Amino acid sequence: MTIAIQVLADGPRNAIFKLTNDNGDAETAALKVDVSTLSGFNDSLPSEVRIEKIEYSLSGMQVNILWDATTDVVAWQLTPDSGNELCFRSAPLVNNAGAGKTGDILFTTIGASAGDSYSIVLYLVKVYS
Repeated sequence: MTIAIQVLADGPRNAIFKLTNDNGDAETAALKVDVSTLSGFNDSLPSEVRIEKIEYSLSGMQVNILWDATTDVVAWQLTPDSGNELCFRSAPLVNNAGAGKTGDILFTTIGASAGDSYSIVLYLVKVYS
């Protein structure tokens, strides 16, 4: 398992994704959360998600979490050789991307090399337009 996306939960309001890279593979704007594949509620599908919590452990590389758009926007930067839990429950990270906003979440790694890794769990709140 080098790069993996695991959906831990996909309910009407929330989704939880576990994302891993255990071989130091470089990623550039790699699709991690495709909003179009999430389940909806009452015949409505979510148009985007908000990030409510991030649990992470990084070894050797930085990971930029991006909102997908014509020009991607950084939602949050996770620094190399760190691990923590970031809770935004009272004020979730909102997708502030402009033109071409898709609602998807992408990752870009910086400084990735053989033996580096990350494990990131994203707790998401679905937004219905």
